[in-house]
Amino acid sequence: MKYVSVPEKREDVFIDGNLSLTKSVIENWTGKSADVIVKDLIAGKIKGLSLSFDGMYDQLLVAEAILEPLKRNPPISNNYEEVLKRVVTQVDSKEIKTINEAIDDAMAGFFVIFFEGQNTALSFSVQGFSQRSVEEPESETQERGSKEGFTENFKVNMTLIRRRLRSPDLRFEILTTGVTGNNRVCICSLNERVDPSILEEVKNRIENAEFDTVLSTGYLQPFLDTKYPSFFSGVGLTERPDTLVAKLCEGKVGIILDGTPYVIYVPHTFAENLHSFDDYAERPFFAAFIRLLKLTSFLISILLPGMYVALAIFHQELFPGDILFSILSQELKTPFPVMIEALIIHVIFEVMREAGLRMPKAVGHAVSIVGALVIGEAAVTAGLIAAPMLIVVALTAISSFVIPQIYGPIAVLRLAFIIIGGTLGFYGIILGLIALVINMTAISPYGVPYTEPVAPLRLEAFRDFIWRQGWEKMSKKIEVDKMRR
Repeated sequence: MKYVSVPEKREDVFIDGNLSLTKSVIENWTGKSADVIVKDLIAGKIKGLSLSFDGMYDQLLVAEAILEPLKRNPPISNNYEEVLKRVVTQVDSKEIKTINEAIDDAMAGFFVIFFEGQNTALSFSVQGFSQRSVEEPESETQERGSKEGFTENFKVNMTLIRRRLRSPDLRFEILTTGVTGNNRVCICSLNERVDPSILEEVKNRIENAEFDTVLSTGYLQPFLDTKYPSFFSGVGLTERPDTLVAKLCEGKVGIILDGTPYVIYVPHTFAENLHSFDDYAERPFFAAFIRLLKLTSFLISILLPGMYVALAIFHQELFPGDILFSILSQELKTPFPVMIEALIIHVIFEVMREAGLRMPKAVGHAVSIVGALVIGEAAVTAGLIAAPMLIVVALTAISSFVIPQIYGPIAVLRLAFIIIGGTLGFYGIILGLIALVINMTAISPYGVPYTEPVAPLRLEAFRDFIWRQGWEKMSKKIEVDKMRR
């Protein structure tokens, strides 16, 4: 594979009213690509040049709202202001000063008109490219929440947010990143609740990030995340507009990338992984039960295999006699040590999970489920894997899917604790857990501790931690914490 250097960003070329020169610059930059449409435009005394990209704009809307009015009621002077005030009044437009901006807008589905003798062009919002409709997000299914999820069109995403948060304090700011891709990034915040220093830092990090092109929010995440090395991230991810609106009301900053339905927000804490939108639609006691269930599942998914290996190798006396006899009789039939056996079966599980995830949906679930049943049953029957180990792996796998947002850290930590338990025993598990907690408390994205409200202890925040207070108390007006520490 040949590697090429990232091209530097083109210098701005200002519009000077010379149509032939403008056309020459456009053709030079686009290389006369087959989808570039550059046409001369004459309507009355107006002489202009139109720029668009085939398939990116609504041809019918351009014909009815722009070209037909210009033909039917031609301007009496070659002035773009008259075009806006007298002729084309049904389409949103903006003024642009450079050819760079004109090409960027045209590639985004705008219809651009240059005027002879004018140093300003008009860019009309007539996007008409195909896009996915608003659907329920697959990764964040809720029982009583909205069935709408973000799409790949960031303007549609902005509308979904505005519909739920009809406040004049809601702010959207569009930035451009990526030298080649010129990808648009929208930063959204609630003006009266966001910490200005956090908002400014987010902008600076995005503007200073060097990209060729940005195809996913995962490209931006390392630049917005904490610099402290950790398995966990200080950047949250969601596909749900109602979830993002709730985060904005808490003073967080949302980042929308054009072309992806996944929206990220900062800062993000560990406790938010235990929360879901349904928690606020159910009664408090049930919400607390579900959150405790998630926390327990997290601990099971990372500690259970390692603890089983440690107990089986170093601390057999902690097992009841009948259970110990059953485990030993099964393990003596297998050719591998307990730790190697645990590592092998977990790697096989990850292989099947990845295969089921990447294959077409029609066969993906069948491959993962049938593969797990067939391979697991065959391995136990052949004596390669002990039945108790298979039970531990199955329980661990199910628990790890309870909090899908942090499945990556869980999968790696699970293997790490198996190795620690197999070499250092139960004492190694305790030391590893202490090291993990210390690492989590050291994370402080944008000055907000990752482990709050537990460390540092904030009693007022416990109203919505594990136990959620009822809405008759939650809805009372309180002073909004702008997350200044």
